[in-house]
Amino acid sequence: SGKSTQAKLLIDRLSSLNIENLFLREPGGTTISEEIRTVLLNNRKDEMSSRTEALLMCASRAQLTKDVIIPEMKAGKWIIADRFADSTLAYQGYGRQLNLSFISSLENLVHPDLQPDLTLILDVPVNIAMGRVHTRGNLDRFEQEDVAFFNRVRAGYKEIAKNNIDRCREIDASKDLAEVQAEVMQIIRDFCKKQSNS
Repeated sequence: SGKSTQAKLLIDRLSSLNIENLFLREPGGTTISEEIRTVLLNNRKDEMSSRTEALLMCASRAQLTKDVIIPEMKAGKWIIADRFADSTLAYQGYGRQLNLSFISSLENLVHPDLQPDLTLILDVPVNIAMGRVHTRGNLDRFEQEDVAFFNRVRAGYKEIAKNNIDRCREIDASKDLAEVQAEVMQIIRDFCKKQSNS
């Protein structure tokens, strides 16, 4: 959906304004979390259970939160993450069809008092997203899933956005790159203005 590109453009803009920031990817971001990432994305012959997948995602996030996110937030940095807890709910909850309460209980265990201030959901129709992914080649375990899986994930993100209108903003990422960037920056400007007025 172009999230890596938009994240880089945002980081460049923040840096140009002398706003200290840090970009993080999930799963990953620490030595332990990167090792977990390798296990999660590896195309192995033995099938990983959905619960194992969810637990590993949350284990990676627990390490990242403890070692990086909380200390860097305390230092005053903006944290830009390409994914966070909503992704686990969308992929493992809706996509893998695990019990949503189970996923929420894991989130409460990993980071009970930590939620993003703002979540941008870059939405594209599944066929467009899959077309973009397949042009890159060398697909990981998730990228090889079928259309039905990604339709459930997309529906999950839409449900998350609907249930969290205070922090989630949906963006049509099938539009031109510059249009998407302009919308991202406008949402962030509006958010900052609202924060400064409250």
